[in-house]
Amino acid sequence: MKLRPLNDRVVIKRIEEEERTAGGIIIPDTAKEKPIQGEVVAVGNGKLMEDGSRRPLDVKAGDRVLFSKYAGTDVKVEGEDLLIMREDDILAIIEK
Repeated sequence: MKLRPLNDRVVIKRIEEEERTAGGIIIPDTAKEKPIQGEVVAVGNGKLMEDGSRRPLDVKAGDRVLFSKYAGTDVKVEGEDLLIMREDDILAIIEK
C-alpha cells in the first residue's frame, strides 16, 4: 500500500479487542465499541513550526498506540480500514 500522510498526520490500523471478557462471557458484535488501540502504519514528515522548521513526530511506524474514541477520519484503502489522525490525538504509546 502506498499511503503517505502529510505533516503531523499518522495512519493507524485499529487493533480489534478480545471477544471474551476475563470471566469467559462472549461479547456480541452489537455491544462492542470501536477499538481505541492501534498500530501505526505510516507517519508524516513532522509538524511545520512557525519558523519554517519541522519537528519530527514522537511515534513511528510499528508503534502500538492509544487514541481517543472519536479521533481521526476513517478511510478505506485497498479494502483495508484505516484511520488518519493528527499526532496530537494520540494519547499514549504502548511499550512492551
